Order: sequence, then C-alpha cells, then structure tokens
Amino acid sequence: MNITLTNKSALVCGSSQGIGKACAIELASLGANVTLFARNEQSLNTVLALLDTSQGQQHHVLVADFSQPEQVKDAVIANIEKHGGIDILINNTGGPAPGPANTADAQAFIDAFQLHLVSNHHLVQAVIPHMKKTGYGRIINVISTSVKQPLPNLGVSNTIRGAVASWAKTLANELGPFGITVNNVLPGATATARLDAIIEGKAAKQNISIEQATENEKSHIPMRRFAQPEEFAAAAAFLASPSAGYITGINLPVDGGRTSSL
Repeated sequence: MNITLTNKSALVCGSSQGIGKACAIELASLGANVTLFARNEQSLNTVLALLDTSQGQQHHVLVADFSQPEQVKDAVIANIEKHGGIDILINNTGGPAPGPANTADAQAFIDAFQLHLVSNHHLVQAVIPHMKKTGYGRIINVISTSVKQPLPNLGVSNTIRGAVASWAKTLANELGPFGITVNNVLPGATATARLDAIIEGKAAKQNISIEQATENEKSHIPMRRFAQPEEFAAAAAFLASPSAGYITGINLPVDGGRTSSL
C-alpha cells in the first residue's frame, strides 16, 4: 500500500493545536512538505519545531484569521507564489460556540458561514490550478459527525457543518475528472482543548463533577473512550495518500462508533 507523501506539499489549517497539529505531524512523518496555517504565529512555530525533516522536507508557517476570508485568500495565494503549489489541503477550523439553534442570533450563522464555508472555498480555489495541472489533489475537510446526526446544543454548528458537507460532495463530483478527491472526516469526541471546554460546560450546567461529566460522555461511545488526535490524523493521512485515489465524496466518522446512523 502506497501511503508515502514524499515530494507532496500539504497545507494544514488550524494546525497550531489539537487535530490540526496531529495531522501536520503525521503528514510530515510520511514525507510531505507542510505549511502550518492558523492565526497564532507563536503556537505555529512551536509545532513547526516538531515536524519531521528527515527526508529533506521544507516546512513553513502561514498566519491569518479565518474569520476574515479575504485575509485567508490573500495569505494562501502569496504562499503559493513563494513556495509552489499545494497537493493536499486540510480544511480545519474550530467550531462555533454551543447553544440551541432557536435562540441563536442570526449573525452567528453568518459569521460561522464565513469562518467555515467561505474561507474553505477561497482555499480550494487557490489550490485547484496546481492540482489540476499535476493530476493529483486531496482536499480533506475536518467537520463533524453532526452531518450524519445533529448534536444537542450545537445549533449553529450543526447547520453550518451540514452546508460544508454538501459543498464538499458537490466539489467531489466536479473535481473527480481531474484526479482530485474531496472527502470529509468527522471527528467524534477527541481529547483536545475543545472537548475539555465542552465537558466543563456540561459539568457546570448539570451541577456535577468534571469526572462524572467525562464518564457520561464516554458512556455514549461504544469503545468507552475518547479518541486521541493521532488516531484521527492517521485516517486523514490515508485519505491524503496515493492509495486513497478512488475514494471521494464520503463522510468518514472517526468516532469510536458513537454515531448511530449508518
């Protein structure tokens, strides 16, 4: 099985921490040149020092605020002009704040749409020309299991993640003839700072301990544990590899079986 990414270049969004950081480390370990992309330059430089360079890889840091799509667009275009085209794009941005849909301010939906779908779209449009030219492209969107089964108290996120999933499926149909795959990877409960914040919020709301809230969350997962970011990264890396060249347009849950739909 060919999962080597030597001479491939990857742009990994949200790579200053959590799932994005794990994906960047995994892709670099497989030989890819990695551009780390997020808004916190100091955190990105910390991750940069962790990336494998044993195969002569060249890694870079790119900084922009994903709530400003035009800033994201300008940054990635300048990066491509300086360092060359991108073969693998991992779209990954932190989710909207929790809360029910029926009480959400309308602006929250607009802001989330800009943060997720519009910024993702700018990035895809920037990387497509090189992918078409080489006949190799991997676009991987980190979204949520909510595209299969809406999650409680995540009204804005459920709505926008669903839009991103439909956008990605449409792109998969359009870009398939050029050797470009587009897939969504859906993280379940993964041991990151975001999960810690969610559990703390539930503990406070239910007036229970963090330990009890943690066990409650694990009880809904058939594997009875949270994922490690590295487990998610392994799935994303496979989809980025040559061996996944005939897999496109799918939603892949990495959730320990928590999603109850097929």
